[in-house]
Amino acid sequence: MSGPDGSRQLIQKHDFVQVSAIAGLLAAAFALSGCDKPASQAAAPAPPSVTVAQPVKRTVTDWDEFTGRFEAVEEVQVRPRVGGFVNSVEFQDGAIVRQGDLLYVIDPRPFEAVATQAEGQLSDARARVELAKRELDRGLSLVQTSAVSEQVVDQRRQALQAAHAAEMQAEGALKAAKLNIEFTHVAAPLTGRVSRHLVSPGNLVQGSDTGTSTLLTSIVALDPIYIYFDMDEATFIKYSKLWFEGRRPSSRDTANPVQVTLAGETKPSHEGTVNFLDNRLDVSTGTLRSRAVVKNTDLSILPGQFGRVRLIGSAPYEALLIPDAAIATDQSRKIVFVVKPDDTVEARPVVLGPLDDGLRVIREGLKADDRVIVSGIQRARVGAKVAPQTAQAPAGGKP
Repeated sequence: MSGPDGSRQLIQKHDFVQVSAIAGLLAAAFALSGCDKPASQAAAPAPPSVTVAQPVKRTVTDWDEFTGRFEAVEEVQVRPRVGGFVNSVEFQDGAIVRQGDLLYVIDPRPFEAVATQAEGQLSDARARVELAKRELDRGLSLVQTSAVSEQVVDQRRQALQAAHAAEMQAEGALKAAKLNIEFTHVAAPLTGRVSRHLVSPGNLVQGSDTGTSTLLTSIVALDPIYIYFDMDEATFIKYSKLWFEGRRPSSRDTANPVQVTLAGETKPSHEGTVNFLDNRLDVSTGTLRSRAVVKNTDLSILPGQFGRVRLIGSAPYEALLIPDAAIATDQSRKIVFVVKPDDTVEARPVVLGPLDDGLRVIREGLKADDRVIVSGIQRARVGAKVAPQTAQAPAGGKP
């Protein structure tokens, strides 16, 4: 259309295009001017935040660890004293038995018959003693009137002594027969856990009189229980020096405490004391056999188990401790990151000691007033500044 309204619309469209082009040019100019700013004028990043804490200072005692094996304080193999056929088994396999509990019954009838025979022989011997006494009394009265000679009296006196000897033999035979009857009831000689029965009823067993008695079962005492461990020669020499210096009592004359950790445990669960050191080192291994006695009131430990034994290894001393998480490894050395007064990070090599209540003993390399990075180590760089924040909980608290 060529009217006045159509001309006005074309003019307005042309003006809008010009304004848009001018706005685009201005935006591009501002963008170019922004890119021309130097990089040094950009905002510097804030120092990384780390958590610091001072080492804990407290009195600690070193503990040495050894691998040990448990053994029963008392162990017995149950064997019959008399032979015969087994009538019954009176215990449950693997149960706890008390001293004197009945375990096996062996057929007692042959021994009862022998006892009856021995009783008859004893009665006969006693009757012979009475007769010999009367014969001697008559001889003593007749010798006064010379009715019998002294020789006859001596013979009767000897006959009385022989009758007494026969009586004693008969009494001994009867006691032995009664003991054999008692031995047919096999009882537990100690309190402990019994093994399985090795002989079933109806089987013939051999007694101790044959020299090859039959093994019936075994019993082990469980509370307390021994744990044997081998101490290396260097540790033994260290303990000897401490004893000579008066800084640690000897386990030969002092029941030094031990702590025992069982397989699958992360911390000690049983306590005991050392009660034996061998009198020589094993020449093949260079170790000293040692033994501790441990309480086992819950009967959870069995002979043959392994355990880790912790034995007191030093006199009490003052030490600095930090969490294990604050320790890093730099090739062959251990380091910790310390924040200096100007908030820059310094790597400090340290010498580690043992763990004590979840914290690591630092033997060398730290001072009590050092600020050690305990959290955020991955954000710390040696020589760079950090934003230290003091740990809320004390580093000496239990983890």
